[in-house]
Amino acid sequence: MYPKDLKYTKTHEWVRVDGNKAKVGITYYAQEQLNDIVYVELPEEGEHFNKGDSFAVVESVKSASDIYMPLSGKIVAVNNDVVDQPELLNEDPYENWLVEIEIENPDELNELMDAEAYKKHVEEEENAH
Repeated sequence: MYPKDLKYTKTHEWVRVDGNKAKVGITYYAQEQLNDIVYVELPEEGEHFNKGDSFAVVESVKSASDIYMPLSGKIVAVNNDVVDQPELLNEDPYENWLVEIEIENPDELNELMDAEAYKKHVEEEENAH
């Protein structure tokens, strides 16, 4: 449910690092909370975001959620497949990334959680409800 090769944020984004680039998506838990995803709004290539900035919106039948940038960087690719077929995020949130960024500050990776820490975070969040 939480692939070990990814890094995670408290706001339920995942990061797959490849050299100085990283793909960003939403976690299984995030898509499960949203339920039936019907709309995805992504930024343009070339846009710059700081860590923690809202960079995308994912809407489901019941709510809309801002998606936050886990690392500072510039958008180098946008996954238009999820814009055309938002339900892909429900089908496989780890295969269907949102954006790819060029990492500006590799030290920020140290602030992200590994799969084990993220799993604990999700359990704590579920217990809080």
